[in-house]
Amino acid sequence: MVAGARRRAVRDGDRQTDTAHLLHSLLESDAEVRAAVGPHLARLMGYLVQRSIGYGLRWQGSVEDSGALAVVPRPARAGGAAGDRENWSPVARAALEAAGRRARECGASGVAGTDLLAALVADPQSRAVEVLERAGVPLDELRARLGRQAAD
Repeated sequence: MVAGARRRAVRDGDRQTDTAHLLHSLLESDAEVRAAVGPHLARLMGYLVQRSIGYGLRWQGSVEDSGALAVVPRPARAGGAAGDRENWSPVARAALEAAGRRARECGASGVAGTDLLAALVADPQSRAVEVLERAGVPLDELRARLGRQAAD
C-alpha cells in the first residue's frame, strides 16, 4: 500500500507523498478501509480520480504541513522506501507513525489499513481530510466507527 502511494506521487509529479496519496492507495488496496468509508465510497473514489487527473495541481509544488515543521522537499523518487523521510510530507510521516502506535496499543502484530485511516483522519489540516470532506464523508461518524473497531 505504501509503495502504491509513492508510485502515485511520482506519477502525479508531486514533490512528496501526502496523505491524499496514502488515502487513495488505502482505498484501492484494503477492503476494511472501503467498508469503513461505507456508502460514500463511490463519490470519494471519483473525487480522488479527479485529483489525479488535475484537481491536485493546486497542491503540486507545495508541502502538506500542519505548520509544525518547515521542510524544503526534494522531488519524489520512484522506488523510495517508506523510511525515506524526505519523500513524505510531514503530515504523512506523522500519520504513518501514528498508525504504528495505534496498532501497537491494540496489541496487533502489524499495522492494519484501518490504523492508517484513523491516523489520516486525526489531523484536520491533512489533505486526506480535505478530500474526505469535499466528497461528503461524515468525518465524525468515520472517526467514531474507527474508534469502535480499535476497541474491539
